[in-house]
Amino acid sequence: MKYVILQGDGMADWPVAELGNKTPLEYARTPNMDRIAAQGRLGLTHTIPDGFPSGSDVGTMSLLGYDPRRYHTGRSPIEAASMGVELGPDDIAFRCNLVTLGQENDGQEIMVDFAADHITSEEASQLIHTINAELGGGEVEFHPGVSYRHLMVWHGGKEKMLTTPPHDITGQPTAGHFPDGDGAERLRALMERSREILAAHPVNKQRQAHGHKPASSIWLWGQGRRPAVPTIKQQFGLEGSVISAVDLVRGIGVLAGLEVINVPGATGFLDTNYLGKGQYGVESLRHKDFLFLHVEATDEAGHMGSAVEKVRALENFDEKVVGTILTGLAEFPEWRVLLMPDHATPVAIKTHSSDPVPFAILSSDDVKQGNSAPVYYNESSAKTTGLVVAEAWTIMGRFIRGTALTQ
Repeated sequence: MKYVILQGDGMADWPVAELGNKTPLEYARTPNMDRIAAQGRLGLTHTIPDGFPSGSDVGTMSLLGYDPRRYHTGRSPIEAASMGVELGPDDIAFRCNLVTLGQENDGQEIMVDFAADHITSEEASQLIHTINAELGGGEVEFHPGVSYRHLMVWHGGKEKMLTTPPHDITGQPTAGHFPDGDGAERLRALMERSREILAAHPVNKQRQAHGHKPASSIWLWGQGRRPAVPTIKQQFGLEGSVISAVDLVRGIGVLAGLEVINVPGATGFLDTNYLGKGQYGVESLRHKDFLFLHVEATDEAGHMGSAVEKVRALENFDEKVVGTILTGLAEFPEWRVLLMPDHATPVAIKTHSSDPVPFAILSSDDVKQGNSAPVYYNESSAKTTGLVVAEAWTIMGRFIRGTALTQ
């Protein structure tokens, strides 16, 4: 039996006026996702437990069958696992974004771009190495990641403080959103000192000369300690792989004991290599029985507030990833596919929400039996089925074991 989980990050959304009051999933042409919903089982589920932030760390843990209330310790320790950064028992990991800050006409500082104009990994690496040389050593260390997403480790640091995801305040004043609480003054000092270092860096001068926004500051958030989770093999006896361009998702895969497959051209943005991900996914199934495949582009379009780009990302995901996987599965006698996002990312608010999201499961048995229902893979169609799974983390076990889904 082959098992595949397909995660379109932040796919779910709200109705959008420019799309005729349809959600991007309703508007986009997605015949392959619709096939999974129509021939299999479609429903709604809650990936974000009450009281938890609506982030990919929480939602993806739920998707892979880990109860966030038991296993979630923070976003950044998961990313550290992906990057191969070992955390000691007293180490606190922080996500370190490279961001672009600016001034409003009234003089207020605002978060212009939480992704520093989607800076390249090569440029960002130079900046983070300089930040580490100037600000790191001993107590703190900075580690380069992918594009704007990086890591800071605070040895013997503190974690009981309030931090703000920068994508939550795009276009808004930064005042009132800097780290606050015990130990926060250390973080604020590092963020403030980074500004002068980055302003003088040749990489930023070159970016501005070519019309790109500079990375004007680091932004620290998402702190936590390394979690201890059982692997997929320990739980289900399966060897598997993870495909993602994002450290966070790869990190959850590493903690779950999955092999990380690197796909050339996978960027974590709208220009990612969709087809390559699908093709590498099919190839991985020839060697292992479990595949977790993630695409970030749908989430990034939501953060941009672009319904048009989100529709385009959905259609690329459907054709080049979902379609490629479904075609490839034909060579295996028995298989199951689970399709769902980790959370919603409505273009109207440019950040995550805790709305329930559609999930769909299709098996080789469903196809053989010729099952079909007049439903489509989108939010409104999922509501009509009446199937609501209150806790998304419970779906994984039933998906693997083939147990019937109930309310």
